Amino acid sequence: MNAIQIKNVTKRYKNVAALHDVSFSFESGKIYGFLGRNGAGKSTLINIIANRIFADSGEILIDDLPAKENIKVHEKIFCMSEADLYDAGLKVKDLFKWINRFYDSFDLDKAFEIAGKFNLDTNKKFKALSKGYQSIFKLTVALSLMVPYVIFDEPVLGLDANHRELFYDLLLKDFQHNERTIIIATHLIEEVANIIEEVVLIDQGKVLLQDHVSTLMEMGYSIYGPAKEVDAYCADKNIIGYDELGNLKIAYVLGEKTPLPKNSNLSASAMNLQKLFVKLTEKGGI
Repeated sequence: MNAIQIKNVTKRYKNVAALHDVSFSFESGKIYGFLGRNGAGKSTLINIIANRIFADSGEILIDDLPAKENIKVHEKIFCMSEADLYDAGLKVKDLFKWINRFYDSFDLDKAFEIAGKFNLDTNKKFKALSKGYQSIFKLTVALSLMVPYVIFDEPVLGLDANHRELFYDLLLKDFQHNERTIIIATHLIEEVANIIEEVVLIDQGKVLLQDHVSTLMEMGYSIYGPAKEVDAYCADKNIIGYDELGNLKIAYVLGEKTPLPKNSNLSASAMNLQKLFVKLTEKGGI
């Protein structure tokens, strides 16, 4: 099976379960949003997939190959992370050349081309780069590796709006020409909502849901109006949360929308992915 399969993975830190019996798959040829609050378990799972730490139990398979300490998966997956794993004393251009020696699938010319688009000075040492340009360097490396699976862990930290837009544009163009599996772990959900196809939502070390974005957008809606009217309308509904301002109230409803009462002061609208994420993690699931 062409996929990253996570099978019954558990990871504990002393008395805290960072991951608890997690099982799901990242299938080939999709762009995923891997979503969760800080401390939800995203980075722990990514580090296990990348062989930086090991699970207490369970296993990761990449194209049916065990991922743990297996050189056969080296050219299958790359993880861009927040951690600085590069020799800070080397110049960017020299880091590119070293990466080119370690990965057969690294496109050195493409790396310099992308660096140019971001105005990344390849003659600077990594430690001399700003936080934003260190992130740009890592993004450039990830975009230049022609591996089947690429994971971006909080990829746009420190980037300004123009650079974030450029990254998303380059990512989509790369995916169109080199279809592979892209996994974006982020809390900036509104920014990625239009480019991801499928969502995996993790909270407190457990998977709350996995579904297509289009399906999730049809799962629920919001109702806005005077608090008493909202409460009356929602009496028999599956409510995942409320927002209130004075006498006004917004209810977030899961399920098929029913007609609003005649002559009511209520209005209904679609629930965006960001709000669905916030309310589900507040509630702890559907």
